[in-house]
Amino acid sequence: MEPPLLNVSGIDGAGQMRHFVQNDGFNIFRLPVGWQYLVNGIPGGKLDAANFAEYNTLVQSCLNTTAHCIVDIHNYARWEGQIVGQGGPSNEQFASLWSQLATKYANNSRVLFGIMNEPHDLDVPAWVDTVQTVVTAIRKVAPKQTILLPGSNYTSAGAMADVAGPLLLKVKNPDNTTTGLVFDLHQYLDYDYSGTHTTCVTNAISSFQPLATWLRANGRQAFTTETGGGNTPSCLQYVCELMKFLNANSDVFLGTVAWAAGSFDPSTYELSVVPTRVGSAWTDSDLVTSCLKQYPVLSDVREFDE
Repeated sequence: MEPPLLNVSGIDGAGQMRHFVQNDGFNIFRLPVGWQYLVNGIPGGKLDAANFAEYNTLVQSCLNTTAHCIVDIHNYARWEGQIVGQGGPSNEQFASLWSQLATKYANNSRVLFGIMNEPHDLDVPAWVDTVQTVVTAIRKVAPKQTILLPGSNYTSAGAMADVAGPLLLKVKNPDNTTTGLVFDLHQYLDYDYSGTHTTCVTNAISSFQPLATWLRANGRQAFTTETGGGNTPSCLQYVCELMKFLNANSDVFLGTVAWAAGSFDPSTYELSVVPTRVGSAWTDSDLVTSCLKQYPVLSDVREFDE
């Protein structure tokens, strides 16, 4: 999928972000990008100047809104089907990518680093070693930014405390602290938790409540970087209930990002919350209007996904 840039795809991602900030009060966007794209198909290679410049245009458009921006490597812990550090590219090759990206954004505290979107079906202890290698590489050049630590099971909130979370507790900064290391969570509310259906069947509080207890017990925090649902009555109900719960537990849940706007076609994509524009006026989807902007978390922090 091409980035939502007017000069590339004809989609006004920058305008969407300005609208969400100015009219809805959102203040963070997640900006997915493929590893292969950034290095022009060479694992361990240098950032491709042209491709990175295009992606950076999107990041700067985000930063220009005054929002925070998550740089998200959207590869599911894989390169052409091979698992990073487990038969695919080495941990060091992946860390090289992140070292270069962190160097580019080291001076901007509003950039967060999302190490990897939705790792799954892998050896979890080995994956945690990969995460540690990346954290160490980032911290050598960017000591202060928030780093989002992805678990396994598509970084499911329901599985975090029992599967990857206990191992991720061991991931440390080079100074042996965990400052700025935040667990990365995803959770959908349809019947199979896939985020591919417009009907929601749960508010997922049964997953988040024990996770909140676990986070408090371990003195840690998490960020829900993907959730959402269709623009349907069931999702309006259950997403709102989840947002209200996360807001009430903002000591451990720092924010919520809804999937998805940007390049998605609202006429065909189940979970689109792309606003429509007529002239200079933008109109939000039902889920945004009725739910997402009604429940801020972290003292009026509202989040959205680009």
